[in-house]
Amino acid sequence: MTREDFEIGDGKPDVAAAGGVLIARDGEGTTRIAVIHRPKYMDWSLPKGKLEEGEGWKEAALREVREETGFRCEPVVELPHVSYLDRKSRRKLVRYWLMEPVEGRFEPHGEVDELRWVVPKEADEVLTYPHDKELVKRALRRHRWRRVTRALTPWSRQPLPI
Repeated sequence: MTREDFEIGDGKPDVAAAGGVLIARDGEGTTRIAVIHRPKYMDWSLPKGKLEEGEGWKEAALREVREETGFRCEPVVELPHVSYLDRKSRRKLVRYWLMEPVEGRFEPHGEVDELRWVVPKEADEVLTYPHDKELVKRALRRHRWRRVTRALTPWSRQPLPI
């Protein structure tokens, strides 16, 4: 079965997951995105994982990002959800947040053996799944818009359109 998008509607997904799109600027002011390599799936993706019993979406996203990347992050804004059929043909819903790293350091482990901070063009080239590539584009637009509006109107804290 293909990994085609579907709409959950009012139904409950078979798999509920949450994650983050980590965006930071390096020492030269270049915008970079964190992408991870998962040896189990031999893919490059965004950090995410399943919700634990009784855990909220944002809480799960922050936990999963920290577990997979080693970074404690600040959630900025929720991004559009991604829904698809996973490798076992289960309906999977993943909610993502745009995140900024606060502190931490990546250490390879069983689930993730490599993390790269890539520029937007590299993210589009290296990410395995089209839905991750599209989400990064949306996150970058949101990140840029947030930076521009804060520079022009620092008193404004209204939610921004995607």
